[in-house]
Amino acid sequence: MNDETPLLSVTGASHRYGERYGCRDVSFDLWPGEVLAVVGESGSGKSTLLGMLAQRLALDEGRIRYRTARQHGAGADGAAEELLDLSTLSEREVRRLWRTDWGFVHQNAADGLRMHVSAGGNVGEPLMANGWRHFGQIRAEAEEWLRRVEIPTDRMDDAPTLFSGGMRQRVQVARNLVFGPRLVFMDEPTSGLDVSVQARLLDLIRSLVSELGLAVVIVTHDLAVARLISHRTLVMKDGFVIESGLTDRVLDDPQAAYTQLLVSSILQG
Repeated sequence: MNDETPLLSVTGASHRYGERYGCRDVSFDLWPGEVLAVVGESGSGKSTLLGMLAQRLALDEGRIRYRTARQHGAGADGAAEELLDLSTLSEREVRRLWRTDWGFVHQNAADGLRMHVSAGGNVGEPLMANGWRHFGQIRAEAEEWLRRVEIPTDRMDDAPTLFSGGMRQRVQVARNLVFGPRLVFMDEPTSGLDVSVQARLLDLIRSLVSELGLAVVIVTHDLAVARLISHRTLVMKDGFVIESGLTDRVLDDPQAAYTQLLVSSILQG
């Protein structure tokens, strides 16, 4: 594999709810270090797409491939990269991806954190899942990551139940990045936060993505979020991608009537 191979390659991906398609015929490639925003109104199919990508919903049609490392046929470094069809992986192999390669930042932090475990414990758990055993090293790494997401170190033994919404989301970001994933899914991570807290969280995510070279798929109904954080944008309506391209182009010169309507509604607001 080389840098010309995408990290995630999606071709004709579709998911049905009975006779109705929640998402249909979606294709795109995602590259290391790239942030892809998926935007649209409620019911547009963006959450269904995220569920398929994250292997939480079945892929009924199409193909999703991920550039991962396997031990078979490995080179000197012990891991040969392959573009694998995710549908061929066992549940165990998918769980391993969640432990080592993938993160998921939920809209509601309570879905992504253990709310009655300390902030430090929440961040330390993924390290233990990856084989860390020395308590002092785990605590030091958790403390460093809490510092990186701007959680005061004197709060690391407090549970997330004692934190504000913005602080909870920053702890969730730390929990998802501490083990060094390559791909992170984000589902409306700023929803419900006031504007100043949103901006602070987005600045943090953007700087960490740049620093770590992460690939991110972020679902949002807020075009301002897409503009601030993403390189490319997919616009969805009725389960289909109706427009895609570089974020600045899509938002400054929308071609589809629906995208024009979305952008104008923001301008009028």
